[in-house]
Amino acid sequence: MESILKPMTVAKLKVVRKSELGAFLDAGTGKTTDDILLHKTQQTAEVNIGDVVEVFLYNDPKKRLTASMRVPQMKEGQIARVKVINATKDGAFLDVGAERGIFMPFREMRGRPQVGDTVWAKLYTDKSGRLAMTMNVSDEMRRASKPASPEVVKRGDKVTGLIFNIIDAGAFMLSEERYIVFIAKKEMPRDYRVGEEVTARVTFIREDGRLDASLRAQKEEAIITDAEKILEHMKNNGGTISEKLPPEDIYNYFHISKAAFKRALGHLFKVHKVRLDKDKFKLND
Repeated sequence: MESILKPMTVAKLKVVRKSELGAFLDAGTGKTTDDILLHKTQQTAEVNIGDVVEVFLYNDPKKRLTASMRVPQMKEGQIARVKVINATKDGAFLDVGAERGIFMPFREMRGRPQVGDTVWAKLYTDKSGRLAMTMNVSDEMRRASKPASPEVVKRGDKVTGLIFNIIDAGAFMLSEERYIVFIAKKEMPRDYRVGEEVTARVTFIREDGRLDASLRAQKEEAIITDAEKILEHMKNNGGTISEKLPPEDIYNYFHISKAAFKRALGHLFKVHKVRLDKDKFKLND
């Protein structure tokens, strides 16, 4: 009888014999040659003949099915913050506490997480019966979140958490307090990645308890920062800039809104860094 056991799965198997290498587990085929080795180094507690142990199955370098008592530290269907330990063109491997990283296919990614990133992900079983990971966790995030109370959270408060999804309109973050936070694209001073930890400033508390927030500095601080960006751009592009730049160009160049662009130009004009010549601002000598 052929074994139905597969690598990258968790199983409960019986110890049928022991040797100097470790314990051998019954593969269910009736053949001792198919018994699965649970090496001494892969045992987290002493095992004896007749014990039934929960193990994580994987292929060793020689493609032999091998067992470890270091099983995933999350259950199927659960979400958790997990670290990316390897990345390939086909996907990434995530550390869930098992003997080997669990694969996340490219189609289950949100963005392109890099080695060392921590991301929100869910453990599931794929069509082949193997454990896999997905970053498609928006529904689970909503269920795990809690509403922010206006008595507890105020405008201007800071919230920290991981970005778990990015769409055209902006990014979603789950804060350390488990609040769902939306950061509109115009409130993001640069491009961010799913898995990045950010600290944002609360700008609005919705009726359902979700938060809107900004990654930009307060307006007074932002004017100075935006003005420095514009000044550097002008120095590298002939010393002039049009006040009639389209909003999309302004965002592409500076990651700021048209209104913020005008405020920054106004500041540069006020401190005599630039002068207005028809519809263009020029650097002062």
